[in-house]
Amino acid sequence: MTKTKSSPRQYFIGDKAFYSRVFAIVVPIIIQNTITNVVSLLDNVMVGRVGTLQMSAVAIDNQLLFVFNLCIFGGLAGAGIFATQFAGANDNAGVRNCFRIKLMTGFLMLAVAMVMFLAFPRQLISLYLAEDTDPADAAATLGYALDYIHIMLVGLVPFTISQVYSSTLREVGETKIPMKASVISIFVNLVFNYFLIFGTFGFPKLGVAGAAVATVLSRFVEAVIIIVYTHKHSNKFSFIQGVYKSMHVPTTLLKDVVRRGSPLLMNEFLWSLGSATLSQCYSVRGLDVVAASNISTTVANLFNVVFISMGNAVAIMVGQHLGANEIEKAKQTAWRLIAFTVFATVIISCIMCACAPFIPKIYNTEEHVRQLATDLLLVVAIIMPAQAFGHDCYFTIRSGGKTLLTFAFDSGFSWCVSVPLAFVLANFTSIDIIPMFFIVHSLEIFKSIIGGILVKKGIWIRNIIA
Repeated sequence: MTKTKSSPRQYFIGDKAFYSRVFAIVVPIIIQNTITNVVSLLDNVMVGRVGTLQMSAVAIDNQLLFVFNLCIFGGLAGAGIFATQFAGANDNAGVRNCFRIKLMTGFLMLAVAMVMFLAFPRQLISLYLAEDTDPADAAATLGYALDYIHIMLVGLVPFTISQVYSSTLREVGETKIPMKASVISIFVNLVFNYFLIFGTFGFPKLGVAGAAVATVLSRFVEAVIIIVYTHKHSNKFSFIQGVYKSMHVPTTLLKDVVRRGSPLLMNEFLWSLGSATLSQCYSVRGLDVVAASNISTTVANLFNVVFISMGNAVAIMVGQHLGANEIEKAKQTAWRLIAFTVFATVIISCIMCACAPFIPKIYNTEEHVRQLATDLLLVVAIIMPAQAFGHDCYFTIRSGGKTLLTFAFDSGFSWCVSVPLAFVLANFTSIDIIPMFFIVHSLEIFKSIIGGILVKKGIWIRNIIA
């Protein structure tokens, strides 16, 4: 291994070849995430045109399903760290074993989620209904939410399978196929939303239930496309060859994945639960806040796609350098990606500030809900560069297998700092939602400082498959 000396500028700014590789990895992911969030926005608007209570019901369910989604991402991430480094070392057998571990993990979590959502749907949804909510509004919102979530549970099966396949494809450097499958499924979702929510072209008018049916259908379409394409091109994706002949996985690898992956699973579960808890704290201020928060979150996700997608680039590029034992390249790549992400996010946050007063106007809801959504969007935009920095720091630390450290950095910070503060402000003060939201979100600045220190120390640097 040889060390290469670089000037500070070269260390943070790459050459043309570097950015060509970054764009090859991240652009398909950005396209996929952008289209996903555009359609999510349109989906949100369609449901919102049915009524504010229906929009609030879907928002509550999606917050609960968000916990499951992130648990899937976290549960697969442990094996994913190993798969990325195996891919860097051109070890197809290692990637294949990681794929098998992902399947077992995914279906185990799916079974747990099904039990929870089928056994306690009313109790979970009721957590988001403020005590002073009008009883009729609360009952209607609960009814809409129950209709929606019972249908959405069917879609958890294809969602889990497609995540196992698409995450592994990305880890071996293939980002276009998951993007294409997602884009097709998204348009299926959009078209059938229009058909089934409003009952157009002879379809039944199902309202909120129609939005759920359209989403489930789109998830089956996505899973089928990815599965069929991967197996038809097994010469290109060698890890899939013979993957179902046996589910045997070397005991040593399984133990290593469980040891390093368990903190990631717990991290995503606790972080997503923390996010859901924050939303519940905000919902104490009423259903109008739930509706406005739903609008701001949906819109913010559209602007967040660049820095969220860059996290994938960090995981893939840094992880492959570590797997190939290119330590200096891994360090340099991490800082270049972080610098690029922050630069891009500053520009995007300025655009978001300019658009914030106008986007909520497309929603068919009360004017004060639109204004509240605008104020929340401005807060998110101001904090976004710090959030982007911390996001890339998280994926940098994770790429070296330092999962306990990522656990402390991510969900540890959330539950020890963000959630307690939000809970106190919501339940023991009369502070308005906007300053409360700003105070809680500003904690991202302190988190990003901690992340920068951890990345600079280099304690995350490790080849875990050597």
